[in-house]
Amino acid sequence: MSQRNLEGILLEAVQGDITQQADMQAIVNAANAQLRTGGGVAGAIHRAAGPELDEACRPLAPIKPGEAVITPAFQLPNAWVVHCLGPVYEVDQPSDQLLADCYQNALQVADDHQATSIAFPALSTGAFGYPMQAAAQVAFKAIAEKVPQLSSVRHIRFVLFKPSDVEVHETAFGLEG
Repeated sequence: MSQRNLEGILLEAVQGDITQQADMQAIVNAANAQLRTGGGVAGAIHRAAGPELDEACRPLAPIKPGEAVITPAFQLPNAWVVHCLGPVYEVDQPSDQLLADCYQNALQVADDHQATSIAFPALSTGAFGYPMQAAAQVAFKAIAEKVPQLSSVRHIRFVLFKPSDVEVHETAFGLEG
């Protein structure tokens, strides 16, 4: 695990499963516009949370790229799931701003619910095609800009699938092991 202190907030990158972050009060779902189950992160979160998550999401949909909404986490070991729709790379424009909005809006929603910790996947990098290195750079810049405005969130974790993804985030975030 590598980490960095960013104005009093612990920022870290780990390899793992986002549905197994029991020490995080909120986790972020790489959602689709309808907030329905799907493949990748969204499918894993919906399966782990149980059918109540789908029911809780229905009245909140649809959401637009960059938007974030929150639901209870149901059978997950967390209090909340923040659902964020990242941009489809080079389709939803401007992709970098929409991705930054996603991270900042997710942090704001978690902070509004007094979450002290939040775990993110690498939003938009799977089926939505965002290159991992570019996405990590956008994520770090967006988080660094938002940190001074946070009152509750004190721990931000990136949970990544592959060791190479962790390395990309370590470099982009200036993390130390």
